[in-house]
Amino acid sequence: MTTRRDILDRLTAAAEPLYGAAEARQIARMVLSARTGATLTQMVVEPDAAAEIADLERIEREIAAARPVQYVLGEAEFCGLTFEVGEGVLIPRPETEELVRRIADMRPASLLDIGTGSGCIAVSAARLLPGAEVWAVDISAEALAFARRNAVRSGAEVRFVQADALRMPDLGRRFEAVVSNPPYIPLSERESMRRNVTEYEPATALFVPDDDPLLFYRAIARQAHRLLAPGGLLWFEVHETFADEVAAMLRREGFADVEIYADINDKPRMACGRMK
Repeated sequence: MTTRRDILDRLTAAAEPLYGAAEARQIARMVLSARTGATLTQMVVEPDAAAEIADLERIEREIAAARPVQYVLGEAEFCGLTFEVGEGVLIPRPETEELVRRIADMRPASLLDIGTGSGCIAVSAARLLPGAEVWAVDISAEALAFARRNAVRSGAEVRFVQADALRMPDLGRRFEAVVSNPPYIPLSERESMRRNVTEYEPATALFVPDDDPLLFYRAIARQAHRLLAPGGLLWFEVHETFADEVAAMLRREGFADVEIYADINDKPRMACGRMK
């Protein structure tokens, strides 16, 4: 008989060389919960209860090969919702939830998400802002396919458009809020990042040239003058190293009341400016 403990030990062993013991155990628990429905309490209180995962060997192999557990399972949790994910989109991160909730607290009646990926920002915002008009754009047809499925899965009303964040088309309307979590990691940092990111997640959604780390921020800020309504807010997730540079750029581009916000780890990870 295979038990919960057996499964957790096998998956932990597969993940530990890349992630370390503590994170490997978290990954093992994530898989066990997703595949069997066992809660953390049940895993702790009844570790020797019978459990079975039909594709356990495949999951072990893929985790050992550094494939992200979210891709292995085909889903990721974000803002209390479950999103379908795969190699065509970035895995939603917990810190981005803070950005979504800050925006939702402002209660915009309309919102545009630039570079939507899995749709996690747009879909979550649509669920948190009943009645708001939410649009989302991405250059990738594959990403938009994920995002559309996630909108349907979550019962969210979102209008999707395929477009390049660097050359946004005229959408024929203005929004009370524009948000983007654009590529912002300098290419030189790639060598120091884990294989589960660099070998599987889409590089075009992660990296920017070392000599122009604000490439997407600047382009979106300039285009926001025709995308935002007067008094509308432009929100960014930012690289902590470049937070002050993003703030200075927003001021140069004519935005008022520019603020940088720290995340739960006290790192400067969000920027906001108001259209005059």
